Amino acid sequence: MDDLELIFCQIIAQAGTAKSNYIEAMRCAREADFAKAESLINEANPAFMKAHEAHRELLVKEADGEKIPFSLLLMHAEDQLNSAEIFKTISEETLATMCTLLAKK
Repeated sequence: MDDLELIFCQIIAQAGTAKSNYIEAMRCAREADFAKAESLINEANPAFMKAHEAHRELLVKEADGEKIPFSLLLMHAEDQLNSAEIFKTISEETLATMCTLLAKK
């Protein structure tokens, strides 16, 4: 596996871990287990940041003139990162909304 493939796999693994935790956090919020939901979001955030750092590494390589070849692995890495970012936002908003609604009761 070359250096680029290792970066792609790091993005996939870290973003996948983060996404799974964000999804589980929403399930916990739905069940009113807000402490667990918040804990899962806090556990997911470092993995999400590691995925972003690996992605930034790719951007720097390309900005420095290195050709980043298109591949299915790269496309999967980009998809995982994008979906993790979406689930991050949704899980944070879900938790905040559920807490707000509960406080109004």
